[in-house]
Amino acid sequence: MTKKYFGTDGIRGKVGEGMMSPEKVLKLGWAVGRVLASHVQTDTHGNRWNNRVVIGKDTRISGYMFESALEAGLSAAGVDIELLGPMPTPGIAYLTRTMRASAGIVISASHNPYYDNGLKFFSPQGEKLDDDLEHEIEAMFESDMEIVESSSLGKAHRVVDAHGRYVEACKATIPMNIRFSGLKVVLDCSNGATYDIAPKVFSELGAEVITIGDKPDGLNINLDCGSTHPEHLVTRVKVEGADLGVAFDGDGDRVLMVDHQGEIVDGDELLYLIARSRLSDGEDIGGVVGTLMTNLGMELAVKALGLDFARSKVGDRYVLEMLNEKGWTLGGESSGHIICLDRTTTGDGIVSALQVLAYLAKENISLHDAVGGMNKFPQVMINVPLQGSGDPMQSAAVQQAVEQAEAKLDGRGRVLLRPSGTEPLIRVMVEGEDELLVSQLANDIAAQVENAAQAA
Repeated sequence: MTKKYFGTDGIRGKVGEGMMSPEKVLKLGWAVGRVLASHVQTDTHGNRWNNRVVIGKDTRISGYMFESALEAGLSAAGVDIELLGPMPTPGIAYLTRTMRASAGIVISASHNPYYDNGLKFFSPQGEKLDDDLEHEIEAMFESDMEIVESSSLGKAHRVVDAHGRYVEACKATIPMNIRFSGLKVVLDCSNGATYDIAPKVFSELGAEVITIGDKPDGLNINLDCGSTHPEHLVTRVKVEGADLGVAFDGDGDRVLMVDHQGEIVDGDELLYLIARSRLSDGEDIGGVVGTLMTNLGMELAVKALGLDFARSKVGDRYVLEMLNEKGWTLGGESSGHIICLDRTTTGDGIVSALQVLAYLAKENISLHDAVGGMNKFPQVMINVPLQGSGDPMQSAAVQQAVEQAEAKLDGRGRVLLRPSGTEPLIRVMVEGEDELLVSQLANDIAAQVENAAQAA
């Protein structure tokens, strides 16, 4: 059954439109509270858990408005609220679990500009809500809002030590004997939720930290900075003569790195390094989960380590589903959304970066040299806008172009066409060993998709 409001990662949209209006968010808070109340668990002694929700947010200006709206809606449903303030998404997941809350809510539109916002939800275990629960919330949202008796209204509290708890949790994901003394690192916090926490984590572990993108004003989140715009980080790493750079996105669940030569190291390469790290520690991780967009070079490199590899649909929730299905612990996307289930319950930019840096420190090698064990295939992706309601992917001309491209790649590359989950686009991706051939094939297929879209 298709969900009406929830996407692959919660609810997201332009502030003031659709579900991202204060009145809609207020009612959504109420709906979440009502559904949670019907699922209240008991402990081993039969005592009911406190029905309370933790709320955190990134640094965009609309967060104040939506925080208040959620607080009102949850209170109307009789749910207590713990306010965390600006906090990375994985930090909210962690505190949801450790504070034994009924749920966690993140107010963030991740890597989107400031004029967008969204809501993500976590279970008591610090994991994304399952589909059944999201369907329940949608059904409750469409019912009439009924406020509990005044004596049963929820109360709100501000958690004053939230940042400190999460800083310690991040540091605890690497061995106690690992220190980053002598390491000069530039952090790009994307003017987002990691602006205060990330510098503390890395400096407390001994690194010399230079920080950019650490002055959020509500409007500059992800603006020409962070993991979606690493150009300034590249320049700063070179100017400072730093050992490496680390870039987070606005809500802190993604990470990219830059080596000392200014080369960008993406999520595929970082995931490969973390897998190598686990193997060097003698851990049995079984295999690694990527997505349909994961570079073929990463797949081959992982298999060369003697590990299995599997691809999920694009989206971290699908990566997580496949990890749980296979009983593995490592997975992620080239965007830098990396999940280390042996360390945390969701994608975490800071924790993922720490795993890589701990490996470099243990092996006493540079990021540049470490990545040398993986050769990425040239990859070209073209977004083709959709004009009407037709499906160009069913076009005979498009299918013929794909077949011809695959024949020319001769088993040493991939062709992938997929509709965007968030925009009216068909994404055309081709990868292979020959960059010129890859580009030519991608443009040929994109032209056929465009023709088919116009004819539809």
